[in-house]
Amino acid sequence: HHTRIQTSVSGTLAVEHLLGMASGQEKGRSELDSLAREGQTVVPGGTGGKSYEAQEKLAEGRSRGGQTRREQMGEEGYSEMGRKGGLSTNDESGGERAAREGIDIDESKFKTKS
Repeated sequence: HHTRIQTSVSGTLAVEHLLGMASGQEKGRSELDSLAREGQTVVPGGTGGKSYEAQEKLAEGRSRGGQTRREQMGEEGYSEMGRKGGLSTNDESGGERAAREGIDIDESKFKTKS
């Protein structure tokens, strides 16, 4: 009984020691990690494969990035902001809407002083 327990303990210690020897500078561990990671990545479907899945998601996010705002606002809302300054939803220009609603626009502010 006693001896069996002792050998198993010293056995694991020996394994750790061997790893420590082979790892000049934490090398053994990183080698094992990369091996495991390669094993995961190769699995088709890649579920649970850390690096592969992460890269897939990153790539997806990169290609999608610009489309988000257009989807949120709807097609015409996207271009409308630039065309009408976001003031009106119908066909009058921002200036006409401002005049109709009695908003005061000081024209002299926008004219260049010579």
